[in-house]
Amino acid sequence: MKLSEEFIATEMPAATNNFEPLPAGDYTANITQSEIKKTNDGTGEYIKMRLDITGPTYQGRVVFSNLNIKNASLKAEEIGRAQLGEIMRALGLPKLRDTDEMIGGHIGIKLSIRPPRTDEKTGRTYEASNEVRGYKSLNAAPLATFSKPKPAQAELKNGKTAPPWANKS
Repeated sequence: MKLSEEFIATEMPAATNNFEPLPAGDYTANITQSEIKKTNDGTGEYIKMRLDITGPTYQGRVVFSNLNIKNASLKAEEIGRAQLGEIMRALGLPKLRDTDEMIGGHIGIKLSIRPPRTDEKTGRTYEASNEVRGYKSLNAAPLATFSKPKPAQAELKNGKTAPPWANKS
């Protein structure tokens, strides 16, 4: 489609995106995306999550986390399921049937820095990146307080009920 004006690269502003990993440490974040993806070999599944940092510093930066829920490596699956359990307990979700139930959840995360590396199978190189090493609740209420559904849970547009942290009552 034809543009309404001509753009000249040398006259365009420089991007201010910073792709350097965040310093290792504890942060608060909102889960803003969560979806199920197939593993590269097609034999497993993982949950891909986007976490938008809300504090205490680096607000607005984004990190991603992948949770193996089905994997040929039993160890990878065990780790992924343990992480999913941490997230569910932190959000007060006694059960999870849809990854959308996690979206909007505010959670504490512990970040580390994964050093630059080369994939032995593909030869592809990767820059240093953040890795989420743990999840924790920001709410003092234990999971048990969410074990009984609230009588008037908000219903979302898609007909699903809102997760426990979304209730403002």
